Parts: sequence; structure tokens; C-alpha cells
Amino acid sequence: MNEIFSRRSIRKFLPTVVEDEKIEKMLRAAMAAPSAGNQQPWEFYVVRDKRVLQDLSHCSPYAGCAANAAAAIVVCSRDTSQRFPAFVNLDLSACVQNILLEAVTQDLGAVWLGVTPYKAREIIVRRALGIPQELTAFAIIAFGYSNDNKDIRTKEDRYDPSRVHYL
Repeated sequence: MNEIFSRRSIRKFLPTVVEDEKIEKMLRAAMAAPSAGNQQPWEFYVVRDKRVLQDLSHCSPYAGCAANAAAAIVVCSRDTSQRFPAFVNLDLSACVQNILLEAVTQDLGAVWLGVTPYKAREIIVRRALGIPQELTAFAIIAFGYSNDNKDIRTKEDRYDPSRVHYL
């Protein structure tokens, strides 16, 4: 559970290449996420190309850090053959959370950059990656070795008993 309590949004990265093995472990973690009816509605784009990272950094006012990331994983939904379409965003959120937690395990910094539900963001990401029409961009996870003064292993206790109600 250490990863859960030490995960932080990291937006500053060293110019160091992230090993393929670490990226594969993050993708394996993503695909281990629960999904409604085990529909697994995800597809992934791994982006290392600096020009494409720069393009992705313009999709929202909060995505600028993607330009200096070592890489990014763009999580997309498959829009065909979904058994439970109302739950796709929940499935993809669990998938993204698993990527973020595995990034901590791999001593990487990462940040979740939301794309959905903003159509303008989705269009920019679609154009940058050449995403086919049957997929929709959900989120960008920019990652790399941290160059942030935040210690990604520092624990912060956010537990608030006033938000817990026992019946």
C-alpha cells in the first residue's frame, strides 16, 4: 500500500529515457484493472516522439508538462463492442490509477492529464496521434524520472474521519 500513500502528481521530468521494461509494467498494471463485465474497453498509445509530446502539451491549459516528459501513455476507449458503455469512464479511471501506482513502483514520476469529457481536447489528441474514429482519447499520463522537488515517496495522510459515515 506504500504506492497508494506516496503517489504524487509529478510535472517536472529529467531528460532521461524510461526503459521499455518499466513502460511494459505500467501497461500490464493498466490492463489488470477491473472493468464492468470484464469488457476491458481500453487501447493505449505510448508516445516518446518529442514533437508529438509537444502537440499533446497543447490539448489543455494543464498539459504543458507533457512537452518535457520522457514519454506519455494515452489511454483511449474502444467505442465499438462495449457491453456496458455507461461504465467505460469508470473502467478507464481504474486503468489510469493502476498506471499511476505502477509508475511509483518503478520510481517514476507521473501525472494524469484529463482529456474526456472535453471534445476540444479529444480533437487535439486525436489529430496528434492519428487515432481512428472507433477510439476516443480519455487521458494522457505524462511520465519520466522526476525532476520535481516533491519527494514522490513522501507520505501524506489525507484521511478525514469527518467524511466517514457508519450506518
